[in-house]
Amino acid sequence: MTMNFRAEDLDLSGSKQRPLVPPSATPIEPAEILTRNRVLHMSEDKKFIIGTWECAPGSSRWEYPNREESIYVLSGTMTVQEDGGEPVKLTPGSSAVFPVGWNGTWTVHETFQKVYHIYRL
Repeated sequence: MTMNFRAEDLDLSGSKQRPLVPPSATPIEPAEILTRNRVLHMSEDKKFIIGTWECAPGSSRWEYPNREESIYVLSGTMTVQEDGGEPVKLTPGSSAVFPVGWNGTWTVHETFQKVYHIYRL
């Protein structure tokens, strides 16, 4: 079996990091949680997105009706709780997968940074 592997060095010197903005989720508490996002790679069809994300403390509701996301925590702490599930604390070094259909709450306790990979259906 032959496996194809591709590694890519990313030149970030020209990439722009967006300023802190309201998240794409529904804020819960406080109403003005802020995020910063840097897209490192996006496929031509925009189905695959890889980037870094930073969020200030607060809570927000997230719904994944047509995408899934995997994350790796760089810094900060956050608790995620799927609707009807138990809370799970994420800390530096944690990884998580939010599958299609996942719905729940993210509560950021201290400024949170992650690397993410999103796949859109």
